[in-house]
Amino acid sequence: MAYRYIFALLAISALVLPAPANAAGQCPDYLNQNLKKLHSEKTLNICEAYPGKPLLIVNTASFCGFTPQFVGLEKLYKEYKDKGLVVLGFASNDFNQEAKTDKEIADVCYLNYGVTFDMFAPIAVTGKAAHPLFKALAAQSTEPAWNFNKYLLNADGKVVKYFDSQVKPDSAAMRQAIEQVLSQ
Repeated sequence: MAYRYIFALLAISALVLPAPANAAGQCPDYLNQNLKKLHSEKTLNICEAYPGKPLLIVNTASFCGFTPQFVGLEKLYKEYKDKGLVVLGFASNDFNQEAKTDKEIADVCYLNYGVTFDMFAPIAVTGKAAHPLFKALAAQSTEPAWNFNKYLLNADGKVVKYFDSQVKPDSAAMRQAIEQVLSQ
């Protein structure tokens, strides 16, 4: 008879107590929020969509000299996604080089560069108006000084490596850092 109560309590606690946010540990608050996807009414919560996954977060712009880096980012994504890497692009007009509408940004990303990784609607990435995500990334490393700054996060959501705009996605340094994070 006592066993029934124990099993009932276990069953109830499984329903009431929250499950861990990801396999590597608790997902940080700055990743645990709904973010609007590019040219969509849908939102995506990074913690829910990619629990325990290493992330490569990039601030992007459609009309920047570094915009062709979308090709390299897409190549990295295709090469490493089955090994666990998630690439996330965040459009921003902080440096006055972003298209005016979500549709125009989407055309650049999806049609011109064939991006298949998740892209998000424009947000601020610098200064007091910066989105909490980019405030947290900057606090752990460096605030974006331009478009196409790349933040490599481990499975716990901590920045392990920062790459500025000059570092191309196919660079040896970037690949080495990604492979190291994926091997942990």
